[in-house]
Amino acid sequence: MTTTYRIATIADLDTLQALSCQTFSATFGAENQPEKMADYLATAYAPAQLTAELENPHSRFVFAEVDNTVAGYLKLNIDDAQTEKRGNDRLEVERIYFLPEWQHHGLGRQFIAYAEQVARADGKHYVWLGVWEHNENAKAFYAKMGFQKVGQHSFVLGDDPQTDFILEKAL
Repeated sequence: MTTTYRIATIADLDTLQALSCQTFSATFGAENQPEKMADYLATAYAPAQLTAELENPHSRFVFAEVDNTVAGYLKLNIDDAQTEKRGNDRLEVERIYFLPEWQHHGLGRQFIAYAEQVARADGKHYVWLGVWEHNENAKAFYAKMGFQKVGQHSFVLGDDPQTDFILEKAL
């Protein structure tokens, strides 16, 4: 199994949109109402929204390709692109999504290591992310990776406010 990483560009918009909808639905669909999920997907992953995110110089999308097949992606934010004002010495991992068939293959660990490498190269001292309070697998994974809970914020799915824990790791 050969894994490569590449920065997504506007030319990848269709792939990014499809991958975003598929991975988010697979991860959170069973625990949320279908109409709220549909509303969220239509807004958060609309072509105009993803185009704006792709064109933001403070955000970076990275595809993981396994044997030339896109398995998932990572979205990193710095400075004013962060979803919470956590400071300019921090890098946010906003999204780390894999297709179900590629989960539990060590790709998440590789993406966290990649994010830490980018953060260090950019002179950041912390990596942080939000994780849904009910996503026990993700919380356990991030704890193993050295992240600690430092707060929480609201994440709105459709019109349903949910709680994300803010986890942070010092570099």
